[in-house]
Amino acid sequence: MSVNRLRPRRSCLAVPGSNPRFLEKAQGLPADQVFLDLEDACAPLAKPEARHTIVKFLNEGDWTGKTRVVRVNDWTTEWTYRDVVTVVEGAGQNLDCIMLPKVQTAQQVVALDLLLTQIEKTMGFEVGKIGIEAQIENAQGLNNVNEIATASQRVETIIFGPADFMASINMKSLVVGEQPPGYPADAYHYILMKILMAARANNLQAIDGPYLQIRNIDGYKAVAQRAAALGFDGKWVLHPGQVEASNEIFSPSQEDYDHAELILDAYDYYTSEAGGKKGSAMLGDEMIDEASRKMALVISGKGRAAGMQRTSKFEIPEA
Repeated sequence: MSVNRLRPRRSCLAVPGSNPRFLEKAQGLPADQVFLDLEDACAPLAKPEARHTIVKFLNEGDWTGKTRVVRVNDWTTEWTYRDVVTVVEGAGQNLDCIMLPKVQTAQQVVALDLLLTQIEKTMGFEVGKIGIEAQIENAQGLNNVNEIATASQRVETIIFGPADFMASINMKSLVVGEQPPGYPADAYHYILMKILMAARANNLQAIDGPYLQIRNIDGYKAVAQRAAALGFDGKWVLHPGQVEASNEIFSPSQEDYDHAELILDAYDYYTSEAGGKKGSAMLGDEMIDEASRKMALVISGKGRAAGMQRTSKFEIPEA
């Protein structure tokens, strides 16, 4: 089995699973990922019907080019197993991942993995194809994030859930994602870096959570740029107006993308027989080596995933 666990996720659009109008509109938005929500965006009385609505839209909708995810309820509720069974049995062949919120221990991920495996075997689906996205939303989850990241080969992303996290640690702020008053530094730096380290150590993606002031695009951009600067792969979007900003912020600039591709081409040439089998070489005024190649791979990978096209090419130097 070959599964792409590093899908583009610059923008991860949240859509209430109980709202057919929003589910219809989401298909036409340029978000990399869409997750149909059975948790916070779906009222308790609406959850049973929303499961079937999601199945219908997964099977009949046009989600071309998008990673298709369903966020189920967390394991402390009575809804989780029925969410998973109904959605995966009904639309497993048109589903890429299950998002599990409020993950606190590795065992919760293992439980979801086992349930998915049983359903896949029963339904005749490819076993292991459906990925897991683990959302960290409290102190216990953050403390256990390394174990959570390695709990299953299905895990694709580690997601920061700021709203519940802020409440769980009694942070003095009512604006999700914004800095609490009275603290002069970045109150989220440790949280984001710990999630990022757990993700990168296990070749997973790291995704920043939502910014709830949906009409404050400048505020959204500022928070997204912080996550992108650290190395996060994308961020949640709650409103169509945030999608374009997220796609732009989590994509490399054209200049950086072109430069990364030039480094890769030049390094391939100079380390080859024709290029002299050199371990390092000059690209213009810049020395490049194996470390340069690794850094360039990150930028080029993000650019290729975003569908960017090169505007320059490497020219083999004249002898």
